[in-house]
Amino acid sequence: MRDREPVVDPADGVSFVMPVLNELDYLERAVRTVLEQQVDGPIELVLALGPSTDGTTALAHRLAGADERIVLVDNPQADIPIGLNLAIRQAHFPIIIRVDAHSELAPGYASRALETLARTGAANVGGVMHADGRTPFQGAVARAYNSPVGLGGGSYHGGGEEGEAESAYLGVMRRAALEEIGLFDESIRRGEDWELNLRLRQAGHRVWFDPKLSVTYWPRESWSRLVRQFFATGTWRGELVRRFGRRNSVRFFAPPLLVLDVALSLVIATLQVTGVLTGVTSLVLSVVHVPVIAYILIVLAAATTQLGGSSIRDRLWTLAVLPTMHLSWGVGFFVGFLRGAHASVDTSRLGGRNTPLP
Repeated sequence: MRDREPVVDPADGVSFVMPVLNELDYLERAVRTVLEQQVDGPIELVLALGPSTDGTTALAHRLAGADERIVLVDNPQADIPIGLNLAIRQAHFPIIIRVDAHSELAPGYASRALETLARTGAANVGGVMHADGRTPFQGAVARAYNSPVGLGGGSYHGGGEEGEAESAYLGVMRRAALEEIGLFDESIRRGEDWELNLRLRQAGHRVWFDPKLSVTYWPRESWSRLVRQFFATGTWRGELVRRFGRRNSVRFFAPPLLVLDVALSLVIATLQVTGVLTGVTSLVLSVVHVPVIAYILIVLAAATTQLGGSSIRDRLWTLAVLPTMHLSWGVGFFVGFLRGAHASVDTSRLGGRNTPLP
């Protein structure tokens, strides 16, 4: 592990990079929170524009025409790592801050991140992804994101102590370190940030978590989009396990184990109900039902506490959202692990308008 990275002066400039695809209802706010960041040097925002179908590209051109700090680059393949690499290569400054069109930076985010980068000598710094919602469904997804019950307790979802980390949400990165390891791996369409941080750590760089850094993230707006998003994420995690094995965190194996146990429980229950399994054998095999029952109780408990929200409708959505996230992710994991992710993409980002802003 390197003790410290070379000093980078923020006065030399900061480049924000943002891949964009079908974000008409979110892009303008996301851009505004970037351009309102106060740092000691010049800033630029490089938008990597995928082939949007909802008017996002026209909006991006209007925004760029109104502010010379916005730079546009085409990303015809739409893939996030390709767009990030295009934006980084187009950028001019030694600090790269990744941002998302589906998110909003808190005031002071950049200045705090730059201070943390200098103080810790890290190559990449990230903070907390604070999910929020504009509708009852999106709110239920957001609460799940922010809870260990939903996404397994990663520090950038639920917070935690400041310190070295496995990965960093979005990331405030030293360009020199990124170029040293070859930027993002363009063959990985989901989980590209985890893989990038793995290579940074393997090269002796430090990845750092700072809980005082906060980014508002807006989850998917419908059940079908959520299913597609989590299936794609699980598929690519299965691919990453194929490639990197036990270097993946243990928590990534929880959803596929749940799916496996649910499947076994259904088979055993069917055999028991039809009388194929009886006696001691049936009793012994009934152990597969225990994790499923425990999971159901956990989801019910989550839906009836603060995680479930304040209304009956909120709690019903929580009952639907948690299993959707876990089972979609778990099924996708098996697909990716058994046959590889290949050209799988997150189709929740393709086509259609998002929920209108209030």
